[in-house]
Amino acid sequence: MQLYAGLDLHSRNTFIGIMDKEFKRVLSKRVSNNLPLIIKTLEPFQDQLQGLVVESTYNWYWLIDGLMDAGYDCLHLANPSAMKQYEGIKHTDDQHDSFFLAQMLILGILPQGYIYPKEDRPVRDLARKRLFLVRHRTSHILSLQSLITRCSSQRFSANEIKKLTVEDLQQLLQQEYIVLSAQANLDTIGFFSQHILRLEKAIKKKVKLNKAFQQLLTVPGIGLILAMTIMLEVGDIGRFAQVGNFASYTRSVSSNRLSNGKSKGHGNRKNGNRYLSWAFTEAAHLSRRYNEHFRSYYNRKVAQANTSLATKALSNKLARICYYIMRDQVPFREELQSH
Repeated sequence: MQLYAGLDLHSRNTFIGIMDKEFKRVLSKRVSNNLPLIIKTLEPFQDQLQGLVVESTYNWYWLIDGLMDAGYDCLHLANPSAMKQYEGIKHTDDQHDSFFLAQMLILGILPQGYIYPKEDRPVRDLARKRLFLVRHRTSHILSLQSLITRCSSQRFSANEIKKLTVEDLQQLLQQEYIVLSAQANLDTIGFFSQHILRLEKAIKKKVKLNKAFQQLLTVPGIGLILAMTIMLEVGDIGRFAQVGNFASYTRSVSSNRLSNGKSKGHGNRKNGNRYLSWAFTEAAHLSRRYNEHFRSYYNRKVAQANTSLATKALSNKLARICYYIMRDQVPFREELQSH
C-alpha cells in the first residue's frame, strides 16, 4: 500500500496524519514534540511511505534533520503562504493541516519550500541576522535624519549621520530633550554598526563565493557581503527555471491583481524569500549611487510613483540581471540592463 503523511508542526506538539492514495485515512494522532516519539509513531509505516510533508513553520529544522537522519528520504517542506490558494479542498471539520498536506502531495499541487543543507544553514542564518540588524539600523538613521531636518532644516546623508558625534547634535539641536532623543538614535546606530561589523567578519572568514556567484561582484551596488548573502539564500540557481520565477522568489514583483484596469486586491505578498527581498532592496539603494543608468531608472520611477515603488522596481531590475549573471556565469555588462 502506498501511503502519504503530513506533519502539522506546532510549538509543543505535532499532529500526524497518514492516508493512502485514495485519501483513506490510516492514522490520525497528536504527539508531543519529541523526536524519538515521532519516529516511533511513523516507524510501522516507513516502508510504505511515498512522501512525508512537514509544514515550513519557524521551528522545522530539528524535525526535518531528525527525520533525514532516521532514513526518511521522501521528505517535502511545504510553503504555508502558497498553500492558502488550495484551502478550498481542505475538509471543513479538520482542525489540523496534516491531512491537507498529504492530500496536496498526492494531487501533485503541494507548494514546496527549499530544504537548505544542514551544514550550511548556520552561516546562512548568521547572514540573515546581519540583514535584520541592518534594517533596524536603517530605521534609526531615518528617524535621526527626520528629527534633524525637522528641528534645524539641515539634511544629512546616511553616511553623514553615522559620523555625527554628541557634540554635533548639541550644536545642531541645542534643546536638551531633543538632543537626548537624537542621542538615543545615535547610540543605537553605533551599537548596531558594531555588531554588523562583527557578523560581517565572521561571514567573510567562513564563506567563499562559489564560481556561479563570483560575477555578482561586478554588479554596481553589490559588494562581497551582499554577494555572499545572495549565494547563501539562493543555493542552487538551477532550481529557478525562468527569470520570472527568481524575481517572484525575491518578492520584487507586484502582487496587485487587476481586472478591467481596476484593482481587485493583492496576491500573497509573503510568498518568496524575505531575506533576498531585503538583500536586493539594499543593493537597489547602493546601485543608484554608483551607476548612472540605475540612478536615472530610479528617478524616472520616482516621478511616476513614489520612492518605495521606485526602490521595488529597481530591486526587480537588479534581481533579473543577477539571475542571468548567476545562471550564465557572466560579468555585469550594459546589455543586461535591458532585462
